[in-house]
Amino acid sequence: MTETVTEATAKAAALRALHRRRSPGDPLVLPGPWDAASARVFAEAGFPALATPSAGIAASLGYEDGRTPADEMFAAVARIVRSVDVPVSADIEGGYGIAPKELVERLLEAGAVGCNLEDSEDGALKDAQEHADWLAEVRHAAADRVFVNARIDTFIRGDSDPKRAAEQAIERAALYVAAGADCVYPIGAPVDVLPLLRSGIQGPINVHGTVTGGPSPAELGELGATRITFGPQLQRAAAEALRDITADALPK
Repeated sequence: MTETVTEATAKAAALRALHRRRSPGDPLVLPGPWDAASARVFAEAGFPALATPSAGIAASLGYEDGRTPADEMFAAVARIVRSVDVPVSADIEGGYGIAPKELVERLLEAGAVGCNLEDSEDGALKDAQEHADWLAEVRHAAADRVFVNARIDTFIRGDSDPKRAAEQAIERAALYVAAGADCVYPIGAPVDVLPLLRSGIQGPINVHGTVTGGPSPAELGELGATRITFGPQLQRAAAEALRDITADALPK
């Protein structure tokens, strides 16, 4: 499903608009579909947009997280996009070594109008300025057709002290926003540093939510989150529910 320039621009604009003017306690909640069936469930439930999780798609395709070949990831994203009418953002990890122009073309060929791009590789943080320069190339190639969510990995790959990791995240966020990122995603940020992140970061902030226990989306919004995503948690919860159903269905 290749989006035309007009279609992609309109859907990306709709996705961008969903991030604007969020009031405290009312973050944008984006569930993560791992296949066409789950995408339809989320769209029919009324969610205005979806954000695929790379780990959830990897599990659905039989791969370890981070091991999905690019061709299979883009094909999975295309199947999800075809199944719904709402905008879809795709987690494409670190970009698979694909040049920015081709990366954007492949996103649009799949029908995605947003992407998640992480700033670590092989378990280590990338150089922040080099990554910012690369994001700027992605932004230039995408123009206004793709919403760019820049994942910041300082809490999982950087300093073990949460406050120092937050300071690193704020420094990286400034570079990434200047490079054209529409949103930043300090993955793994503890709840108690969210106000610090909010005070130091310009623009929308993506926060990882939970599906069982933990702060609600509204509570995370009060702490500074603009949008909530769940990574592979929904896929894993569905797999666990299926285990329970299967156990009940087996002959005793």
